[in-house]
Amino acid sequence: MQTAAKNQSRFFLFLVALLAGFGFFIFLSASLGMIGTNMAGFIHIGLKQLAVLAGSLVLMLVLANIPYRLWREYSLPILIAGIIATAIIFIPGLGISAGGATRWLNLGLFSIQPAELLKLGLVMYYAAWLTRAKDKAGTLWSGLAPMLVLLGIAGILLIQQPDIGTFIVIASALATQYFVAGGKWRHFLGLFFVAILVLGCLAIAMPYVRDRITTFFNSDKDVLNSAYQINQSLIAIGSGGLSGRGFGQSLQKFNFLPQPIGDSIFAVAGEEFGFIGTMIILILFLLFAVYGLKIASGSRDSFGGLLATGLVILIISQSFANIGAMLGLIPLTGEPLIFVSQGGSALLFGLSAVGIILNISRYQKHSN
Repeated sequence: MQTAAKNQSRFFLFLVALLAGFGFFIFLSASLGMIGTNMAGFIHIGLKQLAVLAGSLVLMLVLANIPYRLWREYSLPILIAGIIATAIIFIPGLGISAGGATRWLNLGLFSIQPAELLKLGLVMYYAAWLTRAKDKAGTLWSGLAPMLVLLGIAGILLIQQPDIGTFIVIASALATQYFVAGGKWRHFLGLFFVAILVLGCLAIAMPYVRDRITTFFNSDKDVLNSAYQINQSLIAIGSGGLSGRGFGQSLQKFNFLPQPIGDSIFAVAGEEFGFIGTMIILILFLLFAVYGLKIASGSRDSFGGLLATGLVILIISQSFANIGAMLGLIPLTGEPLIFVSQGGSALLFGLSAVGIILNISRYQKHSN
């Protein structure tokens, strides 16, 4: 059984290596659109992404060797740090605004998206809370109510940015942790109706949300403005056919797709590597989820299992939110594709989470 656990964690690490390696390959391909107009910018962005990837891999290996039980003790300070860091961006001069959103913290030489730390802190703290609650973790007052409080805190900070996509990702992770801890289905039905109500209120109060929902249901309307990105994405993916145009051969990344190395990178992958390439990406993420959740279910204690579950769902829900938006299956969220898109904060968070999961995999029920 010990050998089986080791093989499982090794395959999980192999999947991450494939995602990170294939992701960087796709990133370079998407970046080629800059060569004709900004060669220096292409080199700068490529080297920066490589440096972030290398640094994130080092951090992953460090975290893989830190006993995961330590995070239970420090989950509250990490959560508080995430809340403070996310709130600081609203201070003039410290927060960076782009595309109508204020999500980044200016640290001089570089910027970070503190919501990534908030996500990590919320999942860690809720896993610790549910572990302390033990048999009462699936009840209304000991499990559901604390989750709603945590989501309320996250909502206050994220909706103001606005960053509805990250809020939905966090809600997915915490709800899954609650379910794994013994949450009742009737509570989920109640949460579903509450979520619909909240979304309706947001659509009324925030034009940003209303436009994205309207565009989702009617993508043929206003194709040069609100529906521009989804239409260009579908053109790119459709143009890829079965096997794609080939590495670097995307046409849509040249002045058509918004953020071809960011939110729209999956569309570039679809155009250049076709149906086969996009299926490989989907299969890798699905295998990541399966083996990550296997590690969670095999944890020796409930904290390790709940923590691994939350981290896996954070990564998978965010990645599928990006992919689903590019395919027109869900409204645009603005979430990056972890391991692939440009964005140091998301890559750093993703590989940090992987490091923690790898450490949990060392302490399986049937290993010595």
